[in-house]
Amino acid sequence: MSQQPEQHHEIHRPPVLRPGHSLLSVTEKISTIVLTRHTSTGWWIGFIVGFIGVMLLLLGITYLFIAGIGIWGLNIPVAWGFAIVNFVWWIGIGHAGTLISAILLLLKQQWRTSINRFAEAMTIFAVACAGLFPLLHLGRPQFFYFLVPYPATTGVWPQFRSPLMWDFFAVATYFTVSLLFWYMGLIPDFATLRDRAHRWGAKVIYGILAMGWRGSSRHWRRYQDAYLLLAGLATPLVVSVHTIVSFDFAVGIVPGWHETIFPPYFVAGAIYSGFAMVFTLAIPLRAAYGLQDFITDRHLDNSAKVMLASGLVVAYGYLMEAFMAWYSGHAFETYVFTNRFTGPYAPAYWSLIVCNIVIPQALWFRRVRRTPIALFFISLVINVGMWLERFIIVVVSLHRDHLPSSWGMYSPTFWDWALYLGTIGLFVSLLFLFIRFLPMISIAEMRELVEEHDQEGHGQQHAAPPLHEPPVGQEGGTPPDASPEEDRPPESS
Repeated sequence: MSQQPEQHHEIHRPPVLRPGHSLLSVTEKISTIVLTRHTSTGWWIGFIVGFIGVMLLLLGITYLFIAGIGIWGLNIPVAWGFAIVNFVWWIGIGHAGTLISAILLLLKQQWRTSINRFAEAMTIFAVACAGLFPLLHLGRPQFFYFLVPYPATTGVWPQFRSPLMWDFFAVATYFTVSLLFWYMGLIPDFATLRDRAHRWGAKVIYGILAMGWRGSSRHWRRYQDAYLLLAGLATPLVVSVHTIVSFDFAVGIVPGWHETIFPPYFVAGAIYSGFAMVFTLAIPLRAAYGLQDFITDRHLDNSAKVMLASGLVVAYGYLMEAFMAWYSGHAFETYVFTNRFTGPYAPAYWSLIVCNIVIPQALWFRRVRRTPIALFFISLVINVGMWLERFIIVVVSLHRDHLPSSWGMYSPTFWDWALYLGTIGLFVSLLFLFIRFLPMISIAEMRELVEEHDQEGHGQQHAAPPLHEPPVGQEGGTPPDASPEEDRPPESS
């Protein structure tokens, strides 16, 4: 009997970068968005909308300083309201940027390359928005420096057993490491913009930010070491920061908060909402700037899978919360969840179940994962659902105390909404400024991706760069095999 040859069926996977691109085409496509003199009408409309939100935020903060936090809807027993809800929501949104940039870099996942830059920017802007709320919630924000353990003549030190102190150190560390990680990745691209800019002012500004980058092998070696080190520092922060945020609730004895599942549950929820915000930003940017070759169906598919997996962990957290409340037999704990299911805030609870569990199950289907409009809709739904989840945790767990005489209802005021919508405006404004003045996709990493694809035979073969491409050593995005600066012949005077 003749043996039939084995047939290998390979699963078709969309490319990380669509074929047909050279080093020059990638550089021009990304840098032209920044260096063009013309600013589109759509950009102005988006920025003006965000700027109006910033003005609303400044109005809310100004009146808060004048009148105090009594302008919010806080009462007894609901002493925490929108401020803490929005703080947890914004911190969660920032987690996807660190996950995409740091963890996927250490795991050598190439599909992170096209989306890591604006995901990192999203992290910084979201943490900046989140940091406002605990400071404003102090009541006397002008004394925020009391949170810093500095040697004062009064001899008074911060209360290190307070979760507020833990939040301060966690958020400050997270913001600092994320900012350094983001800036480190931008240095080669600043050099590229410096070399390609035509206006003198742009050359000077990008030149200063490039810190003397010339694309030598020494520069690349030190850059890669520093970038890898910062990725290693940022990776534990993905878990630690939102774990500490969950301790704001878990270390208390309030029924509905005192849960040991909160740390992993909060981390999964942060990644869930973070990837939803990545889709909310990436899909419109992909369509507006024609970046379908760089942000391909592969990116959408993989990100949707991560979002689906983290959503299932969140669903497991919801299930375990309710099960343990019933299994414990604790009357007050059981009542908290009965109140969530059937109480005055029940519509909000069931809305979050639909938004966070039911609708995202469509991501099991590949067609949905590769359809930008469907992903955009699901991401918006998840963003709303995750905000409702934080509202249920904070408000519904507080509004009915152990004594019926202490029961109350929480109603946000205009100033609560003004600060919340104002931080959204701040986030949008910073995002539009980032898109206009900085490359939203890493030029250097995309050029490395082009060379790797060429070597593997996925794209066009480049035996040598065309005559119209910049010579080796220029434009900051040169691969690390460029000749060292010390080995170059001296320039003629």
